[in-house]
Amino acid sequence: MLIKKLNDVKKEEVNMDGAAGALKQLVIGSADGAPAFSFRVFTVEPGGHTPRHSHPFEHLNYVLSGNGELVDPDGNGLPVTTGDFAIILPDELHQFRNNGNDDFVFICAVDKAYE
Repeated sequence: MLIKKLNDVKKEEVNMDGAAGALKQLVIGSADGAPAFSFRVFTVEPGGHTPRHSHPFEHLNYVLSGNGELVDPDGNGLPVTTGDFAIILPDELHQFRNNGNDDFVFICAVDKAYE
């Protein structure tokens, strides 16, 4: 059994082409003995965004705080806010954008092989 505090996990800049003002925390993953899933927390600063990309695995998201958009494969910004859940399917083109005035913070759960 393991308990971690989010504030104790180091924030690292998302270093992918097309990312701006996005930070990632690997809260629970394979290094913690997680057998199947990893929990990552992303903080997107006001005006920031993750890269527009796709990958061969699904991920599940839960918005902890703030307001943003989940950009769909057609480029439409779908509003997401505190308390919303989202699923992104394998190979689905997507991007998260912060269109608010505060940090946009969300959990991203993925297969631990892709943490």
